[in-house]
Formats: sequence, C-alpha cells, structure tokens
Amino acid sequence: MKKILLAVGLLSLAGTAFAQGKPCEELKSEIAAKIEAHGTQHYSLTTVEKGTSADGKVVGTCEGGTKEIVYKRG
Repeated sequence: MKKILLAVGLLSLAGTAFAQGKPCEELKSEIAAKIEAHGTQHYSLTTVEKGTSADGKVVGTCEGGTKEIVYKRG
C-alpha cells in the first residue's frame, strides 16, 4: 500500500512540473537551433504574452502557456 501511495505522489509531482512548461529562453534556443539547421539566416523570435497580436507565426508556448514565441522571417 505504501508503494502505491509513493508512486501516486511521485506521479503528481511529475505532472505538476510538466504542466509548468519550459522557460521561454530555453525553448527559444531550441527553436532557433532547428530553424538554423534548415539554413534560415534572417529571422527573429520574439516572446509575447499569450493572446497579444504579433506580426508573425506562433511557433511555441512557454512559461506554462502564458507566453508565446513568435517567428518572423525577414
């Protein structure tokens, strides 16, 4: 019984950490690496509050879904 309670406790902690999402700077670095791997050189990645109108394409969310990363080629 104790093992089951321990497993449930650990899974709930892991779920909470997963729900928080990645920090924006970490996710921007990962996205930039993928973009550059495809040979794209002139672009920008901007972090904005979720729901804010931004000129570009939303390519990721971070900070638990409160912010979006916007890609603009140019």
